[in-house]
Amino acid sequence: MPKEISIEVYGADAVCASCVNAPSSIDTYEWLEAAISRKYKDQPFSITYVDIEKPQSEEHQKEYVQKILDDELFYPLVTVEGEIVGEGYVQLKPVYKELEKHGFASQ
Repeated sequence: MPKEISIEVYGADAVCASCVNAPSSIDTYEWLEAAISRKYKDQPFSITYVDIEKPQSEEHQKEYVQKILDDELFYPLVTVEGEIVGEGYVQLKPVYKELEKHGFASQ
């Protein structure tokens, strides 16, 4: 069985000002979770929503949050195993491509 892959979605309640007509961060999180679960049935992954307006305990999360707050990155920001796969207007193809690098295969 493949190891569990970690996916993180960074965001805030407010929609990114630069991301006109893009879904909210929480909508992106829910959409990704559903899409990945459908495409890669029975393959282990965890998806975590990281609210950039709250304090973080994990060092790597603090770094990404700071970059978003400093306008170096846009939110929602999506990482797979620490690799950025989308920011702002997130698309599925880059997320799927990174998951497949980690052994995921469509069912």
